[in-house]
Amino acid sequence: MKNKIKFIYKSLFLACFFQLFVFCESQLGALPENAKVDGNTVLDEATAKIALNGVYYRFANVSASNNITQWTINERLPAQLSGYMVYGYGVGAGAPEDNQMLSSSSTYWQYSYGIINAANSLIGAMNGLPEGRIPQKVHETIEAETRFLRAYGNYKLLSYYSQWFDYDSQFGVLLRDEAVTTGNIAKSRSTVKESYEAILNDLDFAIEHAPKENSKYYATSAAAKVLKARVLISRGQLGDYQEVISLSDEVIAQGEYRLEPLAKDIFRILGEESDEVILSITPQPNQPDYAYSRTRQFYPGASSLYCATEGLNNLLEGDPRQDWMVGSFRPDYANFFFTKYIAEGNNPSVVSETFFAMRLTEVYLLKAEAILRNKGSIDEAKAILKKIGEHNGLQDFSKLESLDDYQELLLYNYHEVSKCLVAEDGQEWLTLLRLPLSTVSQLRPKLTEINQYILPIPNGEFADNPEFGEQNPGYNIDL
Repeated sequence: MKNKIKFIYKSLFLACFFQLFVFCESQLGALPENAKVDGNTVLDEATAKIALNGVYYRFANVSASNNITQWTINERLPAQLSGYMVYGYGVGAGAPEDNQMLSSSSTYWQYSYGIINAANSLIGAMNGLPEGRIPQKVHETIEAETRFLRAYGNYKLLSYYSQWFDYDSQFGVLLRDEAVTTGNIAKSRSTVKESYEAILNDLDFAIEHAPKENSKYYATSAAAKVLKARVLISRGQLGDYQEVISLSDEVIAQGEYRLEPLAKDIFRILGEESDEVILSITPQPNQPDYAYSRTRQFYPGASSLYCATEGLNNLLEGDPRQDWMVGSFRPDYANFFFTKYIAEGNNPSVVSETFFAMRLTEVYLLKAEAILRNKGSIDEAKAILKKIGEHNGLQDFSKLESLDDYQELLLYNYHEVSKCLVAEDGQEWLTLLRLPLSTVSQLRPKLTEINQYILPIPNGEFADNPEFGEQNPGYNIDL
């Protein structure tokens, strides 16, 4: 009876949510004021663009309670699972720092489906309009950005709740291509193969039709290429690595994005104004003044505190990045202030509150990994890794030059991903998991089996959706 009541309550909530015209008085970057609009209010080009902003709101994870971007969920959990970040006041049983997944099961579930549901609502509404109501080119552009965002949501689900590492697995994403109503909540999950195909189909459309140029907080064809490269490097099927190389080359050759001479400047001075930022999340107005802002969770601590671990400090030993990414040691908790986004003693700013979803550094590192996995030129991969190191202040590359084995270089590439991209959008975690399990277990001793690579499906899904299917292997359903 309890589960039945929950199901009815959730169904009514969803039905009401998608019937409301919701106003939001603030902006996401330069977004219009009416930034939260469901599909039923899409009547023409203007309202479709407003509804698209509503999808971006969900991508930025703007909190309805305080109107602050909460995109930091994409930063912290992967860094904790990778062993580079820790809850500042000590960890306990079930902590992600110990690769215990149960306590994190809902982290990306509601977030991702919030994006997907809003995207489906907009696409369905536009497709339901009379022909010509929205000019075809405008329709294609709006749909391209929307499908990019839907692909991002499904990629997040694939990476954290599905056996992405087994192309033949039945444990894929619960794919939805229409807005949720009381009549279609019940649906089974797809296979991993079907999940990859759906995500790539959306991204191919986005690559073809998304704008070549856009504000940094909006999707572009380049952003779609980067996301496709992320997807393909995880899929790892025949031809995928070569396509990652080609996609990376296209983004690099585009010329719009350039590596900063010193990467530190991105986080301390430039923010989304940096030439290497491909996709960012702009803070809301007055966000730096908010008492519990993202920056204050790193220093000095607000409602929570997230710190660098000894593992991150050791990784950066002898690296110039250590000086500005790892702060003072906290002896009571045996961790360090994490200072990538704010130096100790400083106050939050627009730059420190800017989130980075995609940067050109990642593109180069994806290319290097794809070259190595494709058994390509070791010298070419080394040249890329050296280039990235130079832009991070490195001068001594003797260790890199001494390596001549593909697996050793893949491990070096993983460490470089961790140094460059830790606490951005989870690439340190996924790059780790693409290494052999024996290597993963050496680096993270409590990560001993492949079932720990992904989170359990939240129990509420089984209560509300009786057709979902099985729980992920290694976890139990406890309703």
